[in-house]
Amino acid sequence: MTKLKPGIRIIRKGELRYLAGSGGRPMQFKPWLGDCFSFLYDFLMSKSVFPGKIGGDLQKHYSVLARELAGVHGRRILELGTGSGSAVNFLHSDNEYVGTDISPGLLKRAAKRFLRAGFPAPEFYVASGDDLPFETGGFNLCLCILSLNFIGKVEKVFQEVHRLLISGGMFVCSVPVPERNRLRSTIRGVLHSEKELGGMCRESGFTFEPLPCDNGALLYFRATKQD
Repeated sequence: MTKLKPGIRIIRKGELRYLAGSGGRPMQFKPWLGDCFSFLYDFLMSKSVFPGKIGGDLQKHYSVLARELAGVHGRRILELGTGSGSAVNFLHSDNEYVGTDISPGLLKRAAKRFLRAGFPAPEFYVASGDDLPFETGGFNLCLCILSLNFIGKVEKVFQEVHRLLISGGMFVCSVPVPERNRLRSTIRGVLHSEKELGGMCRESGFTFEPLPCDNGALLYFRATKQD
């Protein structure tokens, strides 16, 4: 089991792990979609969000990430905003996977997908990406795919990821940015420009390297933790 910060208590319910809040009750968050509609998530992403909001191609999206992560084997991987578990489309199953999301409904779907895909003892935590319960320096790689714009305190996300990665660890992210939104569609969450994201990365102790890809409003980037 992943090591936690001192004082953190976990409540286990099935495949999910909840943070214990005041009174020992599981902490809860308000997902943008709502757990009662989590079964629609994949349909909305493929039929509405990607073509109508992002203006991109979902299969190209998976191909870009599969190419970037092709050499990642036997690593400890943390994902912020696991969603319904789309990372099974571009991660090798020999990696140790820890997923986080504020939606228990989506995490339950993700757990089934990761277990079916053969990942060894994947872990799923109901937690926000800007306040994570894990011990410092426990991961080789962190992913945040199509989720960064939904996390309120983006600067804190970079700080948390920097804390959790080992020296030389990598942060791989895909996120819509306003300057690439050719459809001028309304994209949920708070959008930051590539320049702003690069600045926050560097201020948090990362290098910042945009990946060469034109896929609608999406920016793909790699950030490496400096020594």
